[in-house]
Amino acid sequence: MIWAAGGFILLLISGIPIVLALGIAALLAIELTTTAPVSIVAQRIYGGLNSFSLMAIPFFVASGLLMEAGGIARRFVALASALVGWITGSLYLVSIVTGAGLAAISGSGSADTAAISSVMIPEMKKRRYDIDLAAAVIAASGSLASVIPPSIVMIVIAITASQSIGGMFLGGIVPGVLIMAGLMAGCWMFARSQGEAGRDREAFSLGKLGRAFLDALPGMAIPVVIIGGITGGIFTATEAACIALFATLAISLLVYRELTLSDVPAILLRAVSLSATVLIIIATASVFTWIIASTGFPAILKEWLTGITGSAVVFLLIVNLLLLVVGMFMESISAILILLPILLPVAQSFGIDPMQFGIIVALNLSIGLITPPYGICLYVASAVAGRRIEQVSRRVWLPFLCMLAVLMLVTFVPAVSLWLPSLMMP
Repeated sequence: MIWAAGGFILLLISGIPIVLALGIAALLAIELTTTAPVSIVAQRIYGGLNSFSLMAIPFFVASGLLMEAGGIARRFVALASALVGWITGSLYLVSIVTGAGLAAISGSGSADTAAISSVMIPEMKKRRYDIDLAAAVIAASGSLASVIPPSIVMIVIAITASQSIGGMFLGGIVPGVLIMAGLMAGCWMFARSQGEAGRDREAFSLGKLGRAFLDALPGMAIPVVIIGGITGGIFTATEAACIALFATLAISLLVYRELTLSDVPAILLRAVSLSATVLIIIATASVFTWIIASTGFPAILKEWLTGITGSAVVFLLIVNLLLLVVGMFMESISAILILLPILLPVAQSFGIDPMQFGIIVALNLSIGLITPPYGICLYVASAVAGRRIEQVSRRVWLPFLCMLAVLMLVTFVPAVSLWLPSLMMP
């Protein structure tokens, strides 16, 4: 285990891609510390990908890309603008509501951040908004895709923790809504102190809201079908992803007509590329996870932690601190596959519900998407805004505190994440 962990950290610091760091470190540990044949690497890679549920990932990725190109994202922005655009700090709030809406379709934080930024940043600059805060808020809005279903992160957590994907999806809804509400409240209070830049520009119009709602309605039907079908036992998460893809394609081609058949191959090729990036990390991380399990490290960690404290509260504080730090440096899927198999058995020994623990992990890694130096959503929003990451990082405190507050609530009030699954799951 020491060889695997040490090798992985050194390789990661050297700057090589994380998938190579995982694979080389695992191979080194197998050669030096076990009698297992090298062929176990190929077996574990195949075993790591041999999951029907993992097939949902490429379909959800493709659905999100089609959503951006086919006009669904723009209509969500229009609906959010009609809904909250009359409130002080309107464009901040529109970005947040749009992020929540897009999260319910794509499951990809970076894709949602890019879609929101490209539409909102130019208008925010025109109205003299605080662009650094705007980029930070848009990054946080995009990161909601890790929490609000159909989250790719939630799918990986559910598979790794042997939990119901539908249950995990339901568990993320209330925390996701709370984060959205917290971000909106924080931005509203900030905008009130910013003079004319954050003031309302348009009066609320019921007619405008109705027209925007009807225009966005076809796209809004997609998350309803996805979540309703999974939780109702009509289809699996993978089947839901297929339905989401074909529904998004049909709406973009036939209803909004902003996409042509000639555009589809390039979008699907990009979806294949993005999906392969995620899946190859899952494949190599499964080798790493096997080494961790075979060395008995979870039992050693459990003994160490229980020696430090017998309190579930202290354990959860330690875990949150660990995951917040890890999220600053590591991609979410890799962090889940490496740490969740280690931490989950210890959490269960403290009587913590596995589904609640999975939501805690997802929330921590969602915060990691907006915290430097990794913070992929922060990088995307900064790039579109034309600002340096250092400039935007100075404003990330507002969304960070809002998300941290919800994390603490989920951590110490289990009902926040478990109430909806217990109510709706058979």
